[in-house]
Amino acid sequence: MQKAPKPPGAQLLLDINVKLIILTSTLLVRYVFTRTIFGNFMIIGIESSCDESAVAVFDPSQGVLLDLVSSQVKLHAKYGGVVPNLASREHVKNFVHLFEKLKKFGVADVKSISVTSKPGLPGCLNIGIAAARALGTILGLPIFDINHLHGHLFSPFIKTHENDPKEFKKIFKNFLPALGLLVSGGNTILVEIQQNLEMEIVAETLDDAAGEAFDKGARLLGLPYPGGMLIEKFAKSGNPHKYNFPRAFHDTSEMKFSFSGLKTSLRYFLEKENIDLAKYIPDICASYQEAIIDALCLKLEQALTKRPHIRCVCLCGGVSNNESLQNRAHEIAARHGLDFFAPLKQHTVDNAAMIAFAGYILNNQD
Repeated sequence: MQKAPKPPGAQLLLDINVKLIILTSTLLVRYVFTRTIFGNFMIIGIESSCDESAVAVFDPSQGVLLDLVSSQVKLHAKYGGVVPNLASREHVKNFVHLFEKLKKFGVADVKSISVTSKPGLPGCLNIGIAAARALGTILGLPIFDINHLHGHLFSPFIKTHENDPKEFKKIFKNFLPALGLLVSGGNTILVEIQQNLEMEIVAETLDDAAGEAFDKGARLLGLPYPGGMLIEKFAKSGNPHKYNFPRAFHDTSEMKFSFSGLKTSLRYFLEKENIDLAKYIPDICASYQEAIIDALCLKLEQALTKRPHIRCVCLCGGVSNNESLQNRAHEIAARHGLDFFAPLKQHTVDNAAMIAFAGYILNNQD
């Protein structure tokens, strides 16, 4: 297998710091004379926790009005994963263009700015935070720090708000407490969203995230990054019971996830069996995907059994796009007589709409 090229070194950090100063200065110049187009109601969202630069505008009376995402997937694909220094540098370039589009959008009534503050790659987070502070200073707007995971956990309700903005707060309250399963490349966590909007961790991964397991498994199979969607594609024509890959904590009530052993199991399987991948890759992908989904859904089922007060189930994060996972989670919710929510496809990946929306919910902005 051909090795991925070595990513650029830490010398990029100086370049990034210089460009960050330029970005801040650019925002000052471009917006200082346009203060009059801003008013009192809408929320700007800014997201930069990993390799997506994103800006959005959310109006509590209507919903998401602007939802811009600049992805770096192609840039990082040749390295087999996200290179933090490169990601930070790209954010600097991307935000200049994204803010230019925001200006042209002619936002009429902005009340505040919500920005992702954690968790994420430190250099990437700092770019978004600096951009938010620059814009907030120029426009005299308050800035709310938003936990990236909270953005994901609230994202399934963006569509609910859009359907009935006036009654949303009342409708949303009726679905709490909710049980949210957040599954992405960086996080796998089961959370109870309580009625006071506090978050209680019910289960989390001890090592790799489920999305990471998909991508690492794809790499072992010789599939390009990001490989999770390709595993799902091949799995559709495969037998999920052909090969028996391990499910961590399968025979225990311990509320934990673990996927590092699954990845290792796949590596040993491929080394030992000397399998013709061209012929058997659908069955391998289907079986590997089934192991991941089984592990996730088992803990979801156990959590619901132990928590009869839960009123709905939410699935979110990039992996929530997986059709098989969505179907299984929906079936589990239905068996417990609960409503099931999942985000629109554009809100499963990292985006700023969910950050603005979380700012609206958490800071009682109407």
